[in-house]
Amino acid sequence: MKTTILINCPDQSGIIYAVTGFIHSHGGNIIYLDQHVDKHSNVFFMRLESDFKDSTSLPAFKEAFNKELAETYDMEWNLYSDDAKPKMAIFVSKYNHCLYDLLSRYKSGELNVDIPFIISNHSTLGDIAQQFGIKFYHIPVTANTKDSAEKEQLRLLKEHQIDFVVLARYMQIVTNTLIEEYPNKIINIHHSFLPAFAGAKPYHAAFDRGVKIIGATSHYVTEDLDAGPIIEQDVTTVSHTHSIQDFIAKGRDLEKIVLSRAIKLHLKRKTMVYNNKTVIFA
Repeated sequence: MKTTILINCPDQSGIIYAVTGFIHSHGGNIIYLDQHVDKHSNVFFMRLESDFKDSTSLPAFKEAFNKELAETYDMEWNLYSDDAKPKMAIFVSKYNHCLYDLLSRYKSGELNVDIPFIISNHSTLGDIAQQFGIKFYHIPVTANTKDSAEKEQLRLLKEHQIDFVVLARYMQIVTNTLIEEYPNKIINIHHSFLPAFAGAKPYHAAFDRGVKIIGATSHYVTEDLDAGPIIEQDVTTVSHTHSIQDFIAKGRDLEKIVLSRAIKLHLKRKTMVYNNKTVIFA
């Protein structure tokens, strides 16, 4: 049985020794360890992968770890078993490039997840869900129905025991109704022109300004719009030779790549959020 442990706590001497010794004493073989200290905040972060004998009881291990280590070092920590495949829900609107990309990666086995369903505020992309054999729920959202729509979304998420949500160009603001239930578990993607070029046509505005790079950002969703902890970013160069359509095409390519990278980092438990920033382990 393979597990991943994520830890953060006030930095102090002996943490690595204590944790590795504890795992060894419980029959674990450490196969990966990475750590980081935020000197400014004096916070220690660690990601550790271990193999355990099949007879190891995870509940008993967690209880002992919490009592003997977590309380002593004031740790915030989580343990994940690789035997459990996470369940991911996808929210979309009308743009299909990120959805096609994620479903293709899913079907090829590149993303080790289950996708029980796709939710959309439009019916436009229902055929894509059908093509990949995934349930599609059309839940319209208006100013008058937003509250009831999110309650229905939340009902489906809980009913299917969803672990995290991906906004694959979902063009609606997600409120605390969902954010509080899935803290640091809702992943968004957007172009990186914000806040300079906001609005419905950011690529047109960037083209008019003569920008030389365009980019994409994937982040966890918080109450502050598009200001959550950043997971992954990338850029590409553009010049006066490129048209607006070139800008849009390059931007969409980046959105697909950056979103898939962010999801993989999340799935591999390589992200830790602290003070609205992320520690990303290699």
